[in-house]
Amino acid sequence: MAEKLALPLLLPNPPPLGPFFSNQQYNPSIPSAPPPITPLLQGFMVLQLSNFKSPEPQKRRIPAPIPRYRRRLGKSRDVNRGKQWSDDRISSQGRKILYSLIDPKFSSSQLDELLLQLIESYKDVGSSSMESLSMDILCIIKGLGFYKKCDLALSVFEWVRSRKDWESILSCSVVAVIIKMLGKEGRVSAASSLFHNLHNDGLELDVFAYTSLMTACSSNGRYREAMSIFNKMVEEGCKPTLITYNVILDVYGKMGMPWNKMMALVESIKSAGIVPDSYTYNTLISGCRRGSLYEEAVKIFEEMKLAGFTPDKVTYNALVDVYGKSRRPKEALEVMKEMEMNEISPSLVTYNSLISAYARDGLLEEAMAFKTQMEGKGIKPDVFTFTTFFSGFEKAGKDELAMKMFEEMREAGCKPNISTFNALIKMYGNRGKFAEMMKVFEEVYECGCAPDIVTWNTLLSVFGQNGMDSEMSGVFKEMKRAGFVPERDTFNTLISAYSRCGALDQAMDVYKKMVEAGVTPDLSTYNAVLAALARGGLWEQSEKILAEMKHGRCKPNECTYSSLLHAYANGKEIERMRVLAEEIYSGVIEPHAVLLKTLILVYSKSDLLMETERAFLELKRSGFSPDITALNAMIAIYGRRQMVTKTNEILNFMNESGFTPTLTTYNSLMSMYSHSENFERSEGTLREILEKGMKPDVYSYNTVIYAYCRNGRVREASRILSEMKNSGIVPDVVTYNTFVSTYAAESMFVEAVDVVRHMIKNGCKPNQETYNSVVDWYCKLNRRDEAKMFVNNLHNVDPHVSKEEKGRLLERIIKKWS
Repeated sequence: MAEKLALPLLLPNPPPLGPFFSNQQYNPSIPSAPPPITPLLQGFMVLQLSNFKSPEPQKRRIPAPIPRYRRRLGKSRDVNRGKQWSDDRISSQGRKILYSLIDPKFSSSQLDELLLQLIESYKDVGSSSMESLSMDILCIIKGLGFYKKCDLALSVFEWVRSRKDWESILSCSVVAVIIKMLGKEGRVSAASSLFHNLHNDGLELDVFAYTSLMTACSSNGRYREAMSIFNKMVEEGCKPTLITYNVILDVYGKMGMPWNKMMALVESIKSAGIVPDSYTYNTLISGCRRGSLYEEAVKIFEEMKLAGFTPDKVTYNALVDVYGKSRRPKEALEVMKEMEMNEISPSLVTYNSLISAYARDGLLEEAMAFKTQMEGKGIKPDVFTFTTFFSGFEKAGKDELAMKMFEEMREAGCKPNISTFNALIKMYGNRGKFAEMMKVFEEVYECGCAPDIVTWNTLLSVFGQNGMDSEMSGVFKEMKRAGFVPERDTFNTLISAYSRCGALDQAMDVYKKMVEAGVTPDLSTYNAVLAALARGGLWEQSEKILAEMKHGRCKPNECTYSSLLHAYANGKEIERMRVLAEEIYSGVIEPHAVLLKTLILVYSKSDLLMETERAFLELKRSGFSPDITALNAMIAIYGRRQMVTKTNEILNFMNESGFTPTLTTYNSLMSMYSHSENFERSEGTLREILEKGMKPDVYSYNTVIYAYCRNGRVREASRILSEMKNSGIVPDVVTYNTFVSTYAAESMFVEAVDVVRHMIKNGCKPNQETYNSVVDWYCKLNRRDEAKMFVNNLHNVDPHVSKEEKGRLLERIIKKWS
C-alpha cells in the first residue's frame, strides 16, 4: 500500500528567497509543453438524469463551454476606449470605405465592390502604395473591431488574403489585431486555426501575433494552449517582449503553477535584459492567490515600492484577495485601510474580496457590515457579492438566510450567473435534494447559460461525497462529451470524490493519471490526496507527504493540518491528535477556524467529551462562529451521553442563530432518543425529516429500527424496514444484524437464522457481528451444544462461510463458556 500511495517528487525545491529582481544570474530552462491529457477512467456509465427534462427534449444539444472571463489586471491600453474611433494614419479613401462598411444600410454583397475601389485608388500612387494600402486595411479592420463588427472585419481580412499579392498587403499587425478581436469574442479555435494557416502559408509572424494568440487563449481559460504557443515562439527564435512575459506570468498564476516556476520565469525576464513594470508586479501578487502565498505577496508588494512603482487600485485589490484566500481577513482589512490612507477609494472589487475573505471563515456578520458600508458609499452589490453571501450562508448551514439573499439579489435586478447556479447546485446536493439540484441544472439552460467546468466539478463532488460512484462516473463522461477537458480542479475533485466513496485505489489512480497528463499538482491536489489518506487512517503516509510539502513542494495550510487530524482520528492515534491540538492552541500552528472546527469534529467522533468541549470554547474564544458541522458534532457527543439539557442548548442556539438542521442533526437526535426511555421520539424525528422534504438515509432507518428492537417492538421495527425498502433504500448489514440480535435475545433462533438466509439472498454478506450475536445468546442461555451445532451446520445457511470463520466461532463459544 505504501508503494502504491507514494507520490513522485515532481516539484524541485524553490530558489533561495532573495530580491525578486536582483542581479543574481539564473538560467532556467524554458517550460516544455505538457503532453495531451490521457483519457481517464474508460467505460464510464452514462449518467441517467431521471429528474432532468431539457427545455427541448427532442432537439437538446450540449452547448459549447462558456469561457471563464477574468478581470484584466491593470487599465485598458485602448486610447479610444469610451471615445469615438479615430486613427490619423488612415487615408481619406480608407475612411470613406470604413464608414460605408459600418453604415446600417451596408449589404455583404457590396464588400467586393468597396474593397476593389480601395485597391484601385492605390494603383498610381507610386512605390509607397502598398505600404499605405496595408495601413488602410489595418485601420479598417481595427475600426470594424471598435464598432463590434468582428465577422465583417474577418470577411475583409479573408477577402484580402484571397488575393495573389496578399503577403504584401497583410502585415503582422493586421494578424495580431484580428486574432485579438476573435479572442475577445471567445472564438479561440478560429483564431488558432487562422494563426496556424498563416504560419503554414509562409507568413513570418511576429511577437505581437504570438502574444495576441496567447492572450486570446488565456482570456478564455485555455492556459495549456497559451503555454504551448509561448514555447513554440521561443523555439522559432522569436524573442518575447515584456507584454509576452506578463501574459505568460498571468497564465502561470491562473494555472496555479508552483512558486519556484513562476520565479524561474521572472528570472528569464531579467536574463533577457527586460525591466519589469507595474503590471508584472501586479500579476505576481495575483499569482499568490491560489497557493495562499501571502508572505510572498507582501515581499513583492514591498519590492514593487522599492523599485519606484506606486501601488495602484489593482495592486491593493490583488493583495486583499491574496489575504482573503489565505484565510487572513484581518490582514485583508488592514490592506484596505492602507489603500484609503493613500487616497485610493476601495471599489466594488475591493469590497467583494473583503466580503469573501470574512465569509470564507464564517464571519458572516462582519461580512454583512461591509456590505452595508459599501452600499452607504453608493457602491451597489453585484452578482459576485450576492453569490458570496449565498455560498457563505449555505456553508454555515443557514439555508433560509441563503435563500433570502438569493431573493434579495433578484429583487435588486441582479441576474444570476453560472457561479450563482453552481452555488445552488452545491447547496441542494449537499442536502441530498437531488431533484431540486437537477431542477437548478435545468434552469441553467433556460436562463441562456451553459454549465462551466465548475458546474461539472460541483456535480462530481456532490455525487462523490454521497457515495454515488456510478452517477459520478456518468457526470465525468458527460462533461467530456460536452467538450470540457479535465483540468487540475477536476482531478482534485475526482480524487476527493473517489476517496469519499471508499475507493482509495481509484483516487490514487486518478492522481497518477493527472501526473501522466502533464498537469502539475498544487496545494489543493496534495490536500485532496491527504484527505483520501485520512479517510483510510493512513497517518504515517500523511506525515511523510506533509514533510515533503514543507521541503519544497508547497506550503501546508489549515486544510493540510485538518486532514492530518482526520488521519490521526481514523487511525486511533489519540495522543498524536492531542499533540497537534496543543500546537494549534499555543499558536505554533495558526489556530484557523477550519482547524478548531476540525478538532471539534474529530474529538466528537472519538467520543472525547472534555477535549470536544475545550475545542468548542477555543473556537468561540478566538472570535470564530461555529458552523453547522461543529454544532452537529456537539449534538452528536452530547446525544451519545444522553446529555439532553446540553443537546437542547445547542439546538436552541441553532434556532436563534438561523441555522437549518441537516440530516446529520436529525440522525444524532434519533440516536439519542433510541437509547432513551423516550425511544418512540426516534420515529417522530424521522417523520419530521420526511415532512421537511428531506430524504432519510440508511442510518436514519437503522436507528429507528434499533429503537424498536431494543424495546422488544419487533413488529414496529419490521414496519419501518418495509417503509425503508419502499423508499428505495437498501438495508445493509447493520439493519439485518439488529433483527438477528433481537430474535436471538428472545430465544427465537429459527427466526434469527431466517433473517441470515434472507440477507444472503438479497446480496448482503453477513459479517462477524452477525454470527457473534447468535452464538453469544446461545451461551448466555446455557445452550452451548446448540451453539456448536449452529456453527457446525453453518454452511447450510451460508454456503460461502470459511473454515477459519467457523473455527473462530467455536473458539468464541469455548471462551464464553469458560
